[in-house]
Amino acid sequence: MSHLEMLRRRSEILRRNIGTMIIKENKSGMNLQENRFYHQLIRKWHENEHEIHAMNKKA
Repeated sequence: MSHLEMLRRRSEILRRNIGTMIIKENKSGMNLQENRFYHQLIRKWHENEHEIHAMNKKA
């Protein structure tokens, strides 16, 4: 598995986890710890997407 494939897979997993957190927020709300985890997931997803974009630009 290449580095780019790994990044794409990580992006899929992060998006799925973010979607799960959004559903939880809509159903019952989040406590402070869950809210921080949610924002951390979004931050990681953005960093990952930026890295994918940079690698695609090089190629």
